[in-house]
Amino acid sequence: MKKILAILPKSIGGRLTTESLISGFKKNGFEVVVFDELKDKILPHLNFEYIIGYDYSPLRIKIDNNLKPPCICYFSDVIQSKTAGVEYKDYYKYLFNKDVFVFYWDRALSLKEGFFYMPHFVDCTIYRDFLPPKVDVLFAGRLDTDLRLKTYLELNKRLKNLKFRFCAIERHYKDAIVRCNSELERDIIKNTYFGFIDNEKDMARVINEAKIVYNINSQGISSLNYRSIQTLACKRLLISDNRLELDLFGGIIPIWDDIDDLVKKITFYLSDSKQYDNIVQKARKLIELNHDSAICTGRILEIISQAGLYNF
Repeated sequence: MKKILAILPKSIGGRLTTESLISGFKKNGFEVVVFDELKDKILPHLNFEYIIGYDYSPLRIKIDNNLKPPCICYFSDVIQSKTAGVEYKDYYKYLFNKDVFVFYWDRALSLKEGFFYMPHFVDCTIYRDFLPPKVDVLFAGRLDTDLRLKTYLELNKRLKNLKFRFCAIERHYKDAIVRCNSELERDIIKNTYFGFIDNEKDMARVINEAKIVYNINSQGISSLNYRSIQTLACKRLLISDNRLELDLFGGIIPIWDDIDDLVKKITFYLSDSKQYDNIVQKARKLIELNHDSAICTGRILEIISQAGLYNF
């Protein structure tokens, strides 16, 4: 069995995405050895077919340790920015080496910069419908911008009869409290904060426990973030801000334009189970066909093979 060295990065979003990448390689018949940047100190030196991972993490490990296997980097952060790693200026030039394959989650950026396009994917055996909902609305992410914070607070104020929840690391929770303008707003944050999620199974559980997940994408030009695919895989309704790559789902995903529109759509879909079920059923089928980790990792392998450098 061929071996893969997978780099599990320090960033939380990166760890979740890498877990899906790992599961995809396993399902395509590879043995995966994991190096966890948070826990491990000694890099395993075995005969690996590739080094895989999120953003610059696998490339940095390859270059710094003079490793020979080809490198597969999956980016869902803007490549030429600190969000992809503070060291991006040092390693960007290596992305163009013939033994480095870069897959980018954003279609527009992929076309602009000449990297391979691969939207987010998940392990559909983990992200599925397996628990009844406990809350009405979830925002799974940090309230780090004024738009995100104001939208969340306004929804809670207008839809007082609904149960809300948001998940983020503790420092982003504390930051949101500091940026609130009143005791009422601080209480909203304190009473709806659900803590920090750092693994796929718990994230799938939290999404399952919500009826609706609304989304505000913060990076890229055209792309959907990881939470979008996670939500649809769990057969929960996603209400998204307007992104070009919603066309991957044939126009079935509800889009919100402003706070009034978002309030209206949340209220409508919570009251109309037929419309709700129709959307989530169709979306789940499209996830299974196009965004499952085994399928997308298989496509990655096909693309590399077609490059004529490696035959797998």
